[in-house]
Amino acid sequence: MSLIHGEISDTIASDLVEAAVTRRAGHLAPVTFQLGDRKVSPYALAPWLPGEIDQTLPELLLVLRGDFLCFPFGGSAERPPHGVTANLEWSLDAKEAGSIQLSIRDVDGQAKFEKRLSLRDGETTIYQEHVISGADGTFNYGNHPVLDFSHLTEGAGRVSVSPFRWASVYPGLFSNPENREYGALKPGATFTDLREVPLANGGTTDLTHYPARKGFDDLVMVVSEPATAEQPFAWSAVVLDGYVWFSLKNPEDFPATLFWISNGGRHAEPWNGRHFGRLGIEEVCSHFSDGPDVAREDRLAVQGIPTARKFTPEEKVSLRIVQGVAAVPADFGVVTSIRPHGPDAIEITGESENAVFATVNWGFISGI
Repeated sequence: MSLIHGEISDTIASDLVEAAVTRRAGHLAPVTFQLGDRKVSPYALAPWLPGEIDQTLPELLLVLRGDFLCFPFGGSAERPPHGVTANLEWSLDAKEAGSIQLSIRDVDGQAKFEKRLSLRDGETTIYQEHVISGADGTFNYGNHPVLDFSHLTEGAGRVSVSPFRWASVYPGLFSNPENREYGALKPGATFTDLREVPLANGGTTDLTHYPARKGFDDLVMVVSEPATAEQPFAWSAVVLDGYVWFSLKNPEDFPATLFWISNGGRHAEPWNGRHFGRLGIEEVCSHFSDGPDVAREDRLAVQGIPTARKFTPEEKVSLRIVQGVAAVPADFGVVTSIRPHGPDAIEITGESENAVFATVNWGFISGI
């Protein structure tokens, strides 16, 4: 273990990837990928160290970085925000050079969560599996990766997702001015194109370009189309400076993607107007960022969109995601498709119609 960005962390490594995961809260970051002769680190670290802010804040905010499991997602009277999995101490169960397994129990002592992270030589990918056992009830959940665009010029990053069947801005007041929070998007507005999302003051904005709308924090949710034989996974992708970050998921496990667009719109502690150029691309089964009580109300049933899942004590549920990077040419543009290329690779195509390939066992997300 070592102290990384102020937090005790374990590290694992392959020939092309080095990744750190915190013992407290189980946050994954930093992750450094070797792409040819350069190293890239797309996951965000909070612009504060854990010991520099109010220690009475949720531990999630003290540790905040990279990707972490939220179970349940959002706020809950019985649990810290985003659950014990995003806040409390994980135990080390097993560790090798390129893999690690951690575990934690829920507040009731019944539900157990196992975090399994692994790397493979020759790949610039991370394989994540969370195994949930002993849980009893209906809960929402999600993976919560946050990426760092703060080093890019306005609009230089490009953001896209696989085809979606429904999308909306958060229907309530995600950023409340009474709490010194400010949002730019029109609450509750639905849309069919990320390039034309309604603004609160009229007109539309393009969510495929980021950083954008400085001084505002917003939340949107897009619901993935189901997987098919030809397209066996859903995806999210971000083109940064000369490379693409991607995330692959099974849309049955993670029906929706949340964009937490955090560009300096929060001014209370610990944000203090300094959380710029961050973008959460969160794969969830949830009603936006609302907690389990709202998720259980099944508010999107008319659209056929699940917002929570039933767990029983006798079953084990495996939630898998693959995240990785690949180099792209300067004119690549926004990602328009990610498709299988044989059993052990994917083809990533940009709007320029250029394509790049990455070695990935994409069948991992479905247990293949």
